[in-house]
This record gives sequence, structure tokens and C-alpha cells, in this order.
Amino acid sequence: MHPPGGPPAKISLPGVEYVVAVASGKGGVGKSTVATNLALALQMQGQTVGLLDADIYGPSIPTMMGVPGVIDQATTPLPLDRYGMKLLSMGFFIPTERAVIWRGPMIDKYLTQFIGAIDWGELDYLVLDLPPGTGDAQLTLTQKVELSGAIIVTTPQDISLIDARKGLQMFREVRVPVLGIVENMSYFVGDDGKRYEIFRHGGGRKLAAEANTQFLGEIPIDPRVAECGDTGDPIVHRHPDSPVAQSYLSLAKAVMDELKQGEAPPQLPELNF
Repeated sequence: MHPPGGPPAKISLPGVEYVVAVASGKGGVGKSTVATNLALALQMQGQTVGLLDADIYGPSIPTMMGVPGVIDQATTPLPLDRYGMKLLSMGFFIPTERAVIWRGPMIDKYLTQFIGAIDWGELDYLVLDLPPGTGDAQLTLTQKVELSGAIIVTTPQDISLIDARKGLQMFREVRVPVLGIVENMSYFVGDDGKRYEIFRHGGGRKLAAEANTQFLGEIPIDPRVAECGDTGDPIVHRHPDSPVAQSYLSLAKAVMDELKQGEAPPQLPELNF
């Protein structure tokens, strides 16, 4: 229940133009991979970008961005700089083999610190890699940060789409604009040049149409995506001319367009005298 004066004031990020959440209804759809490569693709469009790993229980950004081991907070300024982007993750402070066993209030505390107590400086985009589902982390961020919009990541098969609908509905209920749907692992092009739809195809576009939101694009399957993520050099950075990287560049442009379109004043009808 909010105090008589209304809901609590949200954390101010005066130097950040857009805060974009990348979310999914379920795990295993490649959300962190999408968030990481989208952030790098935005940077390749000439934007200044930060990437916050909001998955406290299962942080994967340190591995994907090649930040090995726990950092020394006494000598390492935060957020970290990697490939010209600003990074922050719980994985910088806790060894990978150690489980984080926290209740909601601790998640709230640390995410609030990550957003409000860290000097993110001047950014065009701060990309938030959310954990899967609709739990404490999502509620903390939607209540305490003025989100510019959310991107929902899904894969084509029905079981993923069911959970993606739940994530989409959550953001709408807390009044966060949904920028659109991304279909990850959409298809695979073999050495024979043929296109194979391993996990079916078109579910993301169908969900976008049903939900009256934008379909932001398809990300194909490429074995190099996993290899690049495991070695800490994401595919958009390592293989910028690959079809997958080009898909991410198209996604970045679509996200930029959606955000700018959302800010545009309504067009008045022309008057003929």
C-alpha cells in the first residue's frame, strides 16, 4: 500500500535517455544472448550503451562479455567497461559456483543499488537483462525505474509462446510499454543453403499480431552464437558481418524506431483552406 502522498518516487537516471528491459516468460529462449547482442548492436549504431544483468540468481552476462572471476571492488571502478559498453552484474561479486539464496527483499535491495547507487553517466540506452518469469526482480524494476519499454523474447514453439504471453501481460498491467516481440532461434540455414525450421516458425509474429504489438524480428540459429557467448566475445562483436549479427543490427534499428515513434507528437490532420 502506498503512502497518502501517492506511489514512491522512481529512481532518477538523468543521464540515461532510454531504459529498455529484455524479458521472457520462461528460461532457455536465449534472452541473455539477445540482450547482450542487442546492446552491442545499438552501440554499432553509434549509441552509448550500458548493460545491466538483473538476473541475480543466474547471472550470465559476465561469461558472455568475457569478465572472468570476481572483481576487486577496491581497485575496479563500476560499472565495468567492456567492448566500449558499461556493464554491471551480480556475477562480478559472487563466484560462479556459489548459489544466491535470497528472498524478495534482498533482490529489491541489490537491484535498487545497481540502478540508483551506481554512476551510469551519460547513456543513450541502458539495456536490462531480466530474469525469466514475472517475479521480484521484474516488479522491483517496474516500480522503481521509469522503463522506456520492454522487449519480449520467445522461440517459435507453442510452450514458449504461452509463457511469453504472460510476460507481455505483466508489463501491460504495470503500465510499461511493450516495444514488441523477438523470435529467437527462428530458423537454421544449412550448408546446403536450405532453410530449416527446427522449432517451427512464425509463432513470434503470430503472438505480436494477437497482442497488437510490433514484431521486431527473427534471429536465426547459428552454432557460433553459443561458441562466442562461452568465450566472452558475442557474435555481433566477433562476426559483425554474419547473418545473425545483421539480424541483431536490424533489431537494434527497429527498437530505436519504436522508441522514437513513441515520443513523436500526434500528427494533426492537414487543413485545406
